[in-house]
Amino acid sequence: MSWLVLVLAGLLEVCWAVGLKYTQGFTRPLPSALTIAAIAASVYLLAVAARTLPIGTAYAVWTGIGATGAAITGVLFFDEPATAARLGFLGLLIVSLLGLKMTSP
Repeated sequence: MSWLVLVLAGLLEVCWAVGLKYTQGFTRPLPSALTIAAIAASVYLLAVAARTLPIGTAYAVWTGIGATGAAITGVLFFDEPATAARLGFLGLLIVSLLGLKMTSP
């Protein structure tokens, strides 16, 4: 169950990372409120998952899901470059996340 909570926390991290783009420096109230709520929920769920998962693994996976998801969202929705090198390194990040999952108690 902790891994499911951690994945949800990571997905919320993607939401708030992308939400930052819409806050315009926290000058737009609704996007700012939604982004802050996503930040709070994401960190809370990370803390819940860290009750039973090693903190180093939980934090690395949480950050990795957020970084990977934000990068993929940037490519799909914000016309960010999808070069072979960039996609290759994202693939390495995903493999690293899976490796952490498979080697954690």
